Amino acid sequence: MAMSGKALELKDLLEPTVNGLGLELLGVEFSPSAGSALLRVYIDAPGRPVAIEDCEAVSREISGSLDVNDPIATQYTLEVSSPGIDRPLFTLPQFVKQVGEQIKVSLGSPQDGRRRLQGRLLRVEESNVVIDVDGKEYSVAIGNIDKARLVPDLVALGLVAAPKGGRRKPAPGKH
Repeated sequence: MAMSGKALELKDLLEPTVNGLGLELLGVEFSPSAGSALLRVYIDAPGRPVAIEDCEAVSREISGSLDVNDPIATQYTLEVSSPGIDRPLFTLPQFVKQVGEQIKVSLGSPQDGRRRLQGRLLRVEESNVVIDVDGKEYSVAIGNIDKARLVPDLVALGLVAAPKGGRRKPAPGKH
């Protein structure tokens, strides 16, 4: 997802602190509103799940950096979050890692009359992501992506039951 100028500035400011804790800064969402703002920082822990202690440590450390550098003019709320099963995608390398997965994308400017796309991420070409939406390929410039997230397969994850009467694999030997 193309981070706004402010989100990019904040990511550049905070990334060394997050990396110093042995964590990865996936991306930053900055949402200003009247009189306040929301700063959401997504972190990942390479090779293991993100723990609540990771979020607390990052929050503590980057709060100090934000106080010293004072990059946000208004009051703001800081949230530090793990990516979750509907992982947000911010950069081309993050999209590359998810080729073949289902994604949901919100566009800055409409493309073929659409502002939202959901489908299988087919490939990344230069600065575009190519998504198959119901058999039609859309090539979207990374700069036109406001938000992008994985769409988790809740059935495969065992979080919801398969739909009744839906397509199911036949039991072995009972064709």
